[in-house]
Amino acid sequence: MLNALEVVTTVVVGLMVGVEFSVAFIMNRILDALPEDSGQLGRAHGGRMLGALMPFWYIGSLILSAIWAVAGWHHHGAGLVATAGGLLIVSVVMSMLLLVPINNRGKTWTPENRPADWKEQMNRWDRYHYVRVAVIIAAFALLACALV
Repeated sequence: MLNALEVVTTVVVGLMVGVEFSVAFIMNRILDALPEDSGQLGRAHGGRMLGALMPFWYIGSLILSAIWAVAGWHHHGAGLVATAGGLLIVSVVMSMLLLVPINNRGKTWTPENRPADWKEQMNRWDRYHYVRVAVIIAAFALLACALV
């Protein structure tokens, strides 16, 4: 049963990393290259769509990691799993304090109601997101190493 938990947790976190990496390095670049207001509208839609899904994914990943850490405490790699769980906590805290407030504003913007500094706010979100992606990649790497 522990083996199944290890695999499921690693896959769930790995998929989350893939989505967030794609947002950071692929989707946002595509959206930013679109003409006129299309990019801003795409970011607003993405903020609504992913903003509804990602909290469950982040918290679910953290819960799975915590269960793995507790269930496998006396097994090889438990320290790696606990450290990965700590990094996932950091990612959740970063999300709630830094990224979600910007996302909550941005997902309501249209070309008619967006603030004058909307690009600056999106650039700030992007910088925070790059750090968060690095944190969850590190957590994923630790989980993958714990499997070995």
